[in-house]
Amino acid sequence: MAFYIENSIDVPLAKVLDVMQDRIVFRTSYFGVPTLKNPLDFWVYQEIIFAAKPNVIVEIGNRFGGSTLALAHLCDLIGDGNIIAIDISHDDIYPQARSHPRITLLEGDACSLVEDVRKLISINDRVMIIEDSSHTYENTLNVLNAYCGFIKSGDYFIVEDGICHHGLDVGPNPGPYEAIEHFIDQNSEFEIDREKESFIVTWNPKGFLRRK
Repeated sequence: MAFYIENSIDVPLAKVLDVMQDRIVFRTSYFGVPTLKNPLDFWVYQEIIFAAKPNVIVEIGNRFGGSTLALAHLCDLIGDGNIIAIDISHDDIYPQARSHPRITLLEGDACSLVEDVRKLISINDRVMIIEDSSHTYENTLNVLNAYCGFIKSGDYFIVEDGICHHGLDVGPNPGPYEAIEHFIDQNSEFEIDREKESFIVTWNPKGFLRRK
């Protein structure tokens, strides 16, 4: 059965999420580059970027580079900002992302590269971080603790894929959702901005963290 809005009003949300997940994983692209991203969430990213105008966006987990390229294009439109793209391997990065002048690629474990990242960030830079790597509880929590110091008051640390076992039966369990809850319990200077989930359908439940 094909799903269209007019014949899907009564379809359960769980089924809608399954259909969207299939579309995102297998058939979603940005400027020809495969992009494993819920477009509703990325719309929220551009709202945050336009409002905050970060000088540096650190994207941890890049895969093919579609969202990395999209972030760089947003910076092009604003006229400022650079992307630090971190992944264990960048073998799959498409040339469109690899060649963009605003994108710096760093290979390796994100937590081991903190000091390399620090060298690329000036003390007065406003920083936005997007964590989209292995989605395990341990790694997500380690990344949050390692990188939270880069975030200034009012800026965002976005943790992706809290939807694992909180909307979709996929991924590690426990995963990002539980790591976020643990981090927030231990870090009172951060809060969860659930207004950023106002489309309701998000792959990042509890994942928009703002420094107070």
